[in-house]
Amino acid sequence: MYTTRELKVLLQSRGVVLPGEERGRKGGAGPAAGKSLIFGGTVANVPTQSDFVASSPFSVRSRDEGFWIYEHEAPLVPVTFPHTPHFYAKRTSDGTPMHKVALLHGASCLASTVCQRCVYYGTPHACSFCGIELSLESGATIEEKSPAQLAEVAVAAKEEHAVTHVTLTSGTQRGRDRGLGKLLAAAAAIKDASGLPVHVQTEPLPELSLFDELPGHGVDTLGIHIESVDDAVLAAHAPIKARLGFTRFLAAWEKGVEVLGANQVDSFIIAGLGEDPDLTLRRLRQMIEAGAYPFIVPLRPIPGTRLGSWLPPEPDYVRSLLEMTVPMLSDAHLSWKRSKAGCLRCRACSALPDFEQA
Repeated sequence: MYTTRELKVLLQSRGVVLPGEERGRKGGAGPAAGKSLIFGGTVANVPTQSDFVASSPFSVRSRDEGFWIYEHEAPLVPVTFPHTPHFYAKRTSDGTPMHKVALLHGASCLASTVCQRCVYYGTPHACSFCGIELSLESGATIEEKSPAQLAEVAVAAKEEHAVTHVTLTSGTQRGRDRGLGKLLAAAAAIKDASGLPVHVQTEPLPELSLFDELPGHGVDTLGIHIESVDDAVLAAHAPIKARLGFTRFLAAWEKGVEVLGANQVDSFIIAGLGEDPDLTLRRLRQMIEAGAYPFIVPLRPIPGTRLGSWLPPEPDYVRSLLEMTVPMLSDAHLSWKRSKAGCLRCRACSALPDFEQA
C-alpha cells in the first residue's frame, strides 16, 4: 500500500485513466491537460489527456457508491473530484461567461490568465513546454480579462464558498513591466471587491523596484518562475529565461521576499527536463536560503506543445528530489502552510507539500 505522498508522485508521473469524466482543461498556463483529484487528505492535479496516460496502471472507477483509485485491478483509496462551481453557469455584467474569465484550480483556488497571449509564443524564443494559447485557440477562454470581470467572478466564487484565494498569471507582454501593471490592476480590483488573498506571477523585471508596488495593489504572494535552475536546460527549453540567468532570478526572489516576506515568494521548478540533479540541489538551496519556496513539479507534457510527445520523469527520481529538498525547507523555516495564496497554497501540482508534512 502506498502512502498518500507516494501515490501522488506515481499519479503525476504515470497519469490516471478517468471513467468518461471531463478530463480537464486542454491548454493554458501551468500544468494543463490534467484533472484534480482529492484523496488521502491531499489534492493532486494529474495527467489525464496525454498519449502516455492510456498505458497507465492507474484508473478511477466506481465502487461502493463512490469512486476509487485503482492500480490495475486493485482498489487503492477512495477519491473525489472538486465540485463544479455554480459560477461557471453565470455571466459577468458585460455578458462574458464566468468560466471563460477564471477557473477553480485544485480544491479552492480561483485562477486566471489575465493576458492569454505571450509575445514569445509561436516563435523560436517560446518555452517548449508551454501551452498558454491553446485554450484561447479552442475558444475556452478570452484573450484578456478586465479587472471588472475578474472582480465580479471573485465575488461570485467567494459567495458560494468555492474559493479561498486567487492566482493571477499572464503571458509576457511588451513594455518595461512585461505586463505586471495589468496584473496589479486586476489584483487591486479583486482585493477591493472580495478581500480574497491574491497571488501574481511575473518574471524578473529590468526594474525590480516595481515590486515595491505589490502590497499597495493587494498582492499577498508572488511567483517568479524560472522552471529549471540548470543553465543548459533553460537554454534548450526556455531561451529567454536562460538569457536572464539564475543570478537575475535570485535577485528577483530576494527583492520579492524583501517586499512581501519570507515564504510569500515561490518558483515553479520542472523536474524531468534533463537537469543535472547535483546542480539543481545546490541552486535550490540558494533559492531557499533567499526565502523563496521551490514548487517542484514533474514535467507535464501537454498535447499540442513541442514536448507533447515526451514522458514525465520517473517517480523514483521525483521522490528522491523531493525528499532531499524537504530538510532544506525545514532549515529555512519555509512551509506551504505559511503561504497566503497561489500555487503553493493550492499544492495540487506538486507533492513537495505532502513530503514536507511527512
